[in-house]
Amino acid sequence: MSATTAPPEAPALRPGEVLRIWFKHLTALYIPGLSLAFVLTGPHPWWVAILFMLPMVWAHHADCTARVEYRQPAQGLPAWPFEALVYLLVGLQLWIIGGLVVLFAGQQGVFSVDMVMAFLVVGGSSGFAIITAHELIHRQSKLDRLLGRLLLSVVLYEHFFTEHLRGHHVRVGTADDPATARFGERYEPFFRRTVPAQFRSAWRIETKRLGDERMQLLDRRQLGNRVLQGVIFEWTLAFTILGVFGVAAFLAFLAQAFMAVRLLEAVNYFEHWGLERQGKRVEPIDSWDTHGWFTYYGLIGLSRHADHHAHPIRPYQKLRVWKEAPTLPYGYVGAVDQVQGNNAEFMKTATLELGRRRLGPFLPEGEDRAALPPEASLARLEEAKRLEDPPFAEKPTLPVLWLQNLSRRLGQTGTRVAVMALLLLVTTSAVHWESGSAETGFIARLALHAWIFASVAVLIFVGHRLKLRTEHETFAWSAAMGVLVVLGAASGWLAG
Repeated sequence: MSATTAPPEAPALRPGEVLRIWFKHLTALYIPGLSLAFVLTGPHPWWVAILFMLPMVWAHHADCTARVEYRQPAQGLPAWPFEALVYLLVGLQLWIIGGLVVLFAGQQGVFSVDMVMAFLVVGGSSGFAIITAHELIHRQSKLDRLLGRLLLSVVLYEHFFTEHLRGHHVRVGTADDPATARFGERYEPFFRRTVPAQFRSAWRIETKRLGDERMQLLDRRQLGNRVLQGVIFEWTLAFTILGVFGVAAFLAFLAQAFMAVRLLEAVNYFEHWGLERQGKRVEPIDSWDTHGWFTYYGLIGLSRHADHHAHPIRPYQKLRVWKEAPTLPYGYVGAVDQVQGNNAEFMKTATLELGRRRLGPFLPEGEDRAALPPEASLARLEEAKRLEDPPFAEKPTLPVLWLQNLSRRLGQTGTRVAVMALLLLVTTSAVHWESGSAETGFIARLALHAWIFASVAVLIFVGHRLKLRTEHETFAWSAAMGVLVVLGAASGWLAG
């Protein structure tokens, strides 16, 4: 199938109009700005650290609202202000990583709420930095590509440079592409499959370029292997952090990298889930789009993924909307949350869209492209899920069996209490060991941690209940965070 021509671009813009568009794209500073504020203001009291999740809740709410951006890019947009934004994002990410290392180099310990927030907040920003790297590696400039590879290195995923450009873009939508999620494939099996498969693919691409796909690791030609060079550089960086700044900084660095990769692969998962390319040339129908306003401006145009695959070197500010592309009902922040938190609902939503558009497994054999009834599409999904899930996935592991047995004996509430009590004891012992017993006794520390656990439970309970009652995410979690501030201030008063 050949895509129809995209709508014509608008006339050239005046400087004031260019500035107005550029200001909208400054939304891209929101997530890295939050992360930078976190690392520069630490270490934090436990309840202050948790407050840094509130701006992420606001971003999620904004990305799941009805505000959309369908307008095509205008002609005459000068490149330099949009390129300057990309370079600014590079500098911010390197500053964030430096600040993270300094924060945990003697100022904050491994067993702290700040470490959890480093995983969530800094890891989220690092996942965003991969989007910036993605923009740079698609450019022709050697400097831009080098900067892109540098950003990938600080999340220990430099091989993405090779696999994405010379693997994914060539094989997208086919069974040969490890980054294309199959119809009916769940996120967790996809993650376990795609991460090693993409590395193996990148390695084969490089060894083939060097003259022998099966060459040995100690072959002299491997000195030119870009994937090997990336592995050496990124892990040299990681172990330098360990040697110079200590274990806490090293673990914080690993935590943000792992979170970033999880986010990247969640995006890879839904960008092509269930789609099957029919021709040699990649068409706009081979990628999922979204028209969310926050995703378009906050994630430098990544939402227009169909046009990106059809025209990979097109800069982010010039990516176009294609009506032929299947469309997600929310932006990338909302889609990542649903993929990781409610994967079954994502697959159901995506299946209905594929059935409506007759794409992926629903491609018609003849000219009839009438939308499939929802029940027929969902029946096909259930069949595909049974085929995709390997037999061993139904056999629980020993820890799962132990928890299931415990749950039967204690009941759901009893199991939760037992697990939380065990977690409380383990974390208290770890903090007591890390910080020493001279400052605070074990019982006093145990009581403080029990208060923290209870406060977080109250936060979740209040936020969840208010969200159900008001159906307004921002209000619910903002009010819940207000309760947390009171509880946090009370803990400081009690400790004093």
